[in-house]
Amino acid sequence: MSTEVRVRRMKAADVEAVAALAAGLPAAPQWQRDAYLAALDPQARSVRIALVAETAAAGLIGFTVASVISPEAELESIAVLREFQRAGVARRLFEFLVAELAATGVKVVLLEVRASNEAALSLYRVLGFAEAGRRTGYYAHPAEDAVQMRRGIE
Repeated sequence: MSTEVRVRRMKAADVEAVAALAAGLPAAPQWQRDAYLAALDPQARSVRIALVAETAAAGLIGFTVASVISPEAELESIAVLREFQRAGVARRLFEFLVAELAATGVKVVLLEVRASNEAALSLYRVLGFAEAGRRTGYYAHPAEDAVQMRRGIE
């Protein structure tokens, strides 16, 4: 059984698996199928980069989506199946994403995360993000602050 993780561009054929993966993770954004398809549309008004991580044995195990408004990008989502968390999959996805963002001229990556999402905050700090501010009451259900974070791309 191969555990080698491969990262590639997301395709329309991946959308069902991506949506299912996100649905199994309460902290992940719960986008509709159409939102993922829009992220793949090269003609869309908002340019996005969407990547997936997979293994030969398990199939799709993670994904990330970022919107690009050069020289900035917003990390909109990064999610990994529970059984593959803390195994470097998110880091690998992010490294590939950074390479793609740098190629488009992006210099800074921004994100927002629930203040209570300690696992995500820890991951983002490991990936080199630093807190840049807070948005009071940004999230609903439950009402909660958003931590704004940023990271430069060299």
